[in-house]
Amino acid sequence: MKKRIRLIWDFRGPAADKTAQHHEIHLKQYSATIDLNKGLAGSKRLNDVHSIAYLIVDESEMIKVRDALKPHRGEIYEESSPGISKEGK
Repeated sequence: MKKRIRLIWDFRGPAADKTAQHHEIHLKQYSATIDLNKGLAGSKRLNDVHSIAYLIVDESEMIKVRDALKPHRGEIYEESSPGISKEGK
């Protein structure tokens, strides 16, 4: 199984959840435009003032996507990662 990386964008403040959901739309558009191999985008509300948007990519695609989209952080993605399901919500 290929190693996958979750690229994460953090949003904070009272509008964080809506902003993360909107960013998710753009991540899905980007994924479709450059034909990412199984690119999975989503968003998650962590608390009242902190939400994230994320894009999961194969390790081989990470550098290209990271340089183009400038995520705030990244982590190794595991299928059973707590808090984020395969569907992205």
